[in-house]
Amino acid sequence: MTDRLVIALAQLNPTVGAIAGNLAMARAARAAAGSADLVLFPELFICGYPPEDLVLRPSFVEECRMAVEALAAETKEGPAVLIGTPWRQGGKLHNAVALLANGRVETLRFKHDLPNYGVFDEKRVFEAGPAPGPIAFKGVRLGVPICEDIWTSETCETLAETGAELLLVPNGSPFEQNKDDMRLNLAVARVTETGLPLAYLNQVGGQDELVFDGASFVLNGDRSLAVQMPMFEERVTLTEWTRAANGEWRVASGEICRLPEREEETWKACVLGLRDYVLKNRFPGVVLGLSGGIDSAVVAAMAADALGPARVHCVMLPYAYTSRDSLVDAEECAKLLGVRYDVVPIKEPVEGFLSALKPMFAGRNRDITEENIQSRSRGVILMAISNKLGAMVLTTGNKSEMSVGYATLYGDMNGGFNPIKDVYKTQVYRLAHWRNGQSFVIPGRIITKAPTAELRENQKDQDSLPPYDVLDDILSCLVENETPLAEIVKRGHDEALVRRVQHMLYVAEYKRRQAAPGVKITRRNFGRDRRYPITNGFRDGAE
Repeated sequence: MTDRLVIALAQLNPTVGAIAGNLAMARAARAAAGSADLVLFPELFICGYPPEDLVLRPSFVEECRMAVEALAAETKEGPAVLIGTPWRQGGKLHNAVALLANGRVETLRFKHDLPNYGVFDEKRVFEAGPAPGPIAFKGVRLGVPICEDIWTSETCETLAETGAELLLVPNGSPFEQNKDDMRLNLAVARVTETGLPLAYLNQVGGQDELVFDGASFVLNGDRSLAVQMPMFEERVTLTEWTRAANGEWRVASGEICRLPEREEETWKACVLGLRDYVLKNRFPGVVLGLSGGIDSAVVAAMAADALGPARVHCVMLPYAYTSRDSLVDAEECAKLLGVRYDVVPIKEPVEGFLSALKPMFAGRNRDITEENIQSRSRGVILMAISNKLGAMVLTTGNKSEMSVGYATLYGDMNGGFNPIKDVYKTQVYRLAHWRNGQSFVIPGRIITKAPTAELRENQKDQDSLPPYDVLDDILSCLVENETPLAEIVKRGHDEALVRRVQHMLYVAEYKRRQAAPGVKITRRNFGRDRRYPITNGFRDGAE
């Protein structure tokens, strides 16, 4: 029995499916932990989280097992390891944590409470394990609940009742705005119920639409915060644990990092999600249309922050309705960001399409068709640049536009990724102000002028949509909260407008199914969080 433990918390950025790379990362972290007794890694670290249906491939699970056993063989000397991995036992596949020590896999614990809501589908691929008991390590009984196991009281209470002396919690918990407070309050509740100190370790990095923010922390049994690790950064932190005379374990106070809030945390989440999507998928850089509007300016600034200016290519694609102000503002924004900037007029391709269609459209008035041809011409050109030069196209539509279908399929929706897909328009403005507060990169007129797609003379977004502060409040009620129509009206909104927005939201589902993936930052993003049918005759409050 020991009265002192040094536990290294490895807040790292694995890549789903990159088993050899994740193993190398684990080895490097173990080496960095030096004289630590134990290194704790995040949930399913060896395969990356979430692996989704990859774990249904027997060869994938077998390769994970081999990697874990290879790492275990190296633990005859140096720190032991607690590492997350898929593991098949008794014909059942589990989300597991393995204790590697003394040159072997000493023991395993399986996740008991499998989440099956929002972005989580673990019951699809894993079997729930039994309520876990503590793991004996150097005479200390370690409770190792895995992520969702601490979101209800059952598992931690079982561990405490069966003799656990401290709780080590490996997590793969995706970012949402203000979620760090929710996690801390949750951990405080488990500490209060059990009286045990708790280390909460979360992974960091982007995986498709999800971003993992890290923000790992350690609480003592009196609920005091002993360690707070940073958000959105990799870090291996040593924590010192000692047993007091009364048998209770306590963690020595360590670094308490400041966590970003509001626009800062949203910006950093979008930047990290974009960076990892581009780099993990091995694109040399990104290309986007820079229109002189706020959405594309914010996306360009995020891309420059994520990848560096040398990897960002902005293209202005003017037509007859593009204003002089937009031309000037786009060029100035590109110069402030230090990115490559080109101008490719779209007059000839647009007029070519219109000429080809003229006989068929004879006698019909101009309408949205001609507007969409402009957008689709831009989409074709950006995709051609991507094909020829290799950079991935970024789309720049915000959540307000994606909600109501104010976007053109195969036009401005063309692309591989959208960092602001889950950001409402009103927050796009706040993000622009925040970013300019760090260094001035978005010209002031881009922020102050009325938003417009510039697809016809004197066009403004408000010609087709209600003011964005009104629209965003209605949408947040419909999307995030599933608020009944009558309750939305009680908030002061016109009933006919609410019905119109609800209709626009529902009928745009087919567009969203074809949209590029983008960073999840809200409680309910479009996609895995919110799965509405395309064919949908329901309208709340229909008479």
